[in-house]
Amino acid sequence: MTDLLEVQSVSMTVGGATLVDAVSLRIGAGEMVAIVGPNGAGKSTLLRMLSGDLRPSHGAIRLKQRDVHVYGPRELAQHRAMLSQHVTVTFPFTVEEIVTMGAGESPRAAARGLVEAALDEVGLAHFRARQLPTLSGGEQQRAHFARVLVQLARGEIKHGPGLLLLDEPTSGLDLRYQIDLVESARRRAERGTAVIAILHDLNLAMRFADRILLLHRGRLAIDGDRAAVMRPETIREIFEIDAAIAHTDRGVPFVLPQTMRPIQTRQ
Repeated sequence: MTDLLEVQSVSMTVGGATLVDAVSLRIGAGEMVAIVGPNGAGKSTLLRMLSGDLRPSHGAIRLKQRDVHVYGPRELAQHRAMLSQHVTVTFPFTVEEIVTMGAGESPRAAARGLVEAALDEVGLAHFRARQLPTLSGGEQQRAHFARVLVQLARGEIKHGPGLLLLDEPTSGLDLRYQIDLVESARRRAERGTAVIAILHDLNLAMRFADRILLLHRGRLAIDGDRAAVMRPETIREIFEIDAAIAHTDRGVPFVLPQTMRPIQTRQ
């Protein structure tokens, strides 16, 4: 497997606080990776560093064997696409206009096929003329995901498999669209895209990811498969709950929370 992304001992320190602490990893083309961990573990900070939006205090990040900060903004957008956790649009763009923005400077006619495919994939073709602020939060999230899919597809046509970064992409979505979105990401991985998604739902992560990165207090506590993460002792230590681990009929583990543990005061 070709390494599409290489991360060497990256850290982020802000105001004396270490948000991400010496994380190293390699992500291959066609791999689907889930980042999980408690609130405040450093997940979003790490993802923003991987995207090139934040420069690490220490360490290096290479995308396709080049430092991610060597890319100019337009060039970088052709190699990686990111769906951020919070995207606010107040101007009355229509859904179709928002999705078309993913094509960048491509002529509108040339991007039409990509836009149509993305609208169909997220189930918003019938909302194309609706102004984005009039939609529900979940519908807006799906529109932004479609925009990111267009950006990814446009870049991959020119440069081959790229990097798709998703920061809590299922936030605000009902169960059906949570599964639809993660399945869409999974299909991209099967075509060669490297996908990294922050997921709070451990069961979604276990169901769809090839590999799990478990962050705890800024450090990479576990980098492995489902079995490495889905252990009662790991859930207890990291998430401070007691849980039972069961398995689907296909052998995929899932977590059943049982009781909360008393939270220890950290000194």
